[in-house]
Amino acid sequence: MCVVCHLLSLSSSFIRSAAEEHSGTKRADLHDQTYTMSWHSTYRNSKFRHVYGKVGSREQCYEGIPITHSVHDNHFCAVNPKFLAVVTESAGGGAFIVIPLHKPGRIDPHHPKVCGHQGSVMDIKWSPFMDNIIASSSEDCTVRIWQIPEGGLRRNMTEALMILIGHSRRAGLIEWHPSCSGILISAGYDCKILIWNLEEGVAVKMIDSHPDVVLSMSFNTDGSLLATSCKDKKLRIIDPRSGKVLQEADCKNTRVNRVVFLGNLKRVLTTGVSRWNTRQIALWDQEDLSAPVMEEEIDGLSGVLFPFYDPDTHMIYLAGKGDGNIRYYEVSAEKPFLQLLMEFRSPAPQKGLGVMPKRGVDVGECEIFRFYKLVTLKNMVEPISMIVPRRSESFQEDVFPMTAGSEPALSAEEWLSGTDRGPVLISLKEAYKRPNPAGLRASRRDRRTVKGIDLLENTSPNTDKELLKTVYRQQDELRKLKHQLGEKDQRIRQLELELKNLRNTSDRPL
Repeated sequence: MCVVCHLLSLSSSFIRSAAEEHSGTKRADLHDQTYTMSWHSTYRNSKFRHVYGKVGSREQCYEGIPITHSVHDNHFCAVNPKFLAVVTESAGGGAFIVIPLHKPGRIDPHHPKVCGHQGSVMDIKWSPFMDNIIASSSEDCTVRIWQIPEGGLRRNMTEALMILIGHSRRAGLIEWHPSCSGILISAGYDCKILIWNLEEGVAVKMIDSHPDVVLSMSFNTDGSLLATSCKDKKLRIIDPRSGKVLQEADCKNTRVNRVVFLGNLKRVLTTGVSRWNTRQIALWDQEDLSAPVMEEEIDGLSGVLFPFYDPDTHMIYLAGKGDGNIRYYEVSAEKPFLQLLMEFRSPAPQKGLGVMPKRGVDVGECEIFRFYKLVTLKNMVEPISMIVPRRSESFQEDVFPMTAGSEPALSAEEWLSGTDRGPVLISLKEAYKRPNPAGLRASRRDRRTVKGIDLLENTSPNTDKELLKTVYRQQDELRKLKHQLGEKDQRIRQLELELKNLRNTSDRPL
């Protein structure tokens, strides 16, 4: 009997050890799977982990705007510290409405429009350096540059400062150079990308590297590289001055819709649709597009995912067209590369989104990002502020580092000759005010006018190209004078130091 008991105990211990070994293997496999998904679920200590979205009150929204019914995958909205522009429905051609940012509320049905295009407006973008200049592209195959009067429109505007003719089919996309004052690029349904020198009003380069329609474009920080996504399911990194394709990725079974450079991280993020028709994102090394650094599915919805990157906080926002969700992640150079922070949810679907430049956010409220959401169901534009919850009564330097200002770093001639320079950075400390419970308001800095633009704002647009050339020339001269003054200040400090050393030497006893 004892022998039988002994055999039973041995068999039970063997079974238990085998079961433990099997469960350990399963735990190890589960651990490996969790590691690949760690960016999606693990906790990470970050100062942005509690960022939340705050929808503006009814008084801060813009109501009664006939938002366009176009199905083109674009934002149809552009904003800067002075104006909000929205593409609208209009009889007899394309139009967009421009509203002073400080005048929310219900918009008059007869509010003046910019209506010079002969076809529907497909894209609009404000100049990053002149708050009264906006570019638009249209189905009439043209790109136009407009000057908005100070205070907004008083009557319909049909005369553009400049009409850029070069595309043989509709012009779908436009992008301003991030640091150069006179460079604009446009992409059309003729599969061409044109680089425009606005100081001369001519196309200086045609990039003919795409066999199909270009879906999105993105400059890197200093504008030396251009990333594009195309309907042929390929991602490309291009030298915009030479038109040479430096890197190319064949995404095969994946349809890449949008692409954006991630600042100085030398990474490119794309959004698209996988082979199983689920929305996904992918992260790429800009110097090697042979395979994505990471790739992950998001959800099963069908709307395009628009990516918005904030280089100051290293955060990426993903907003879906046709739904009300905005996911936001923190980006890092090391694994897990992307860390999900939170998700803003809204029952109202978004047609498109405009983004306020960082110099226009409310620093006193610790607002790090601001969207302007197009809600077609209500014909309304509502602001959404992304806020870091802090109670400090002082300027938060870690949340608001030096950011891109409104001064260009170089002229079009300098960039075309091969010079690369990042944006001129400014501090937002001067715009800081103690937190104001009234909500979104433009700071004192936002209401200032930039010297050199007064000529543009107070002159009629009859001189067109000559007027724009004068403004760009004045900006270039102002930048050079500031550079000379900086060199002279440095020389004065050096001479003062040498004089001090001479005095100290002469005072020493022999």
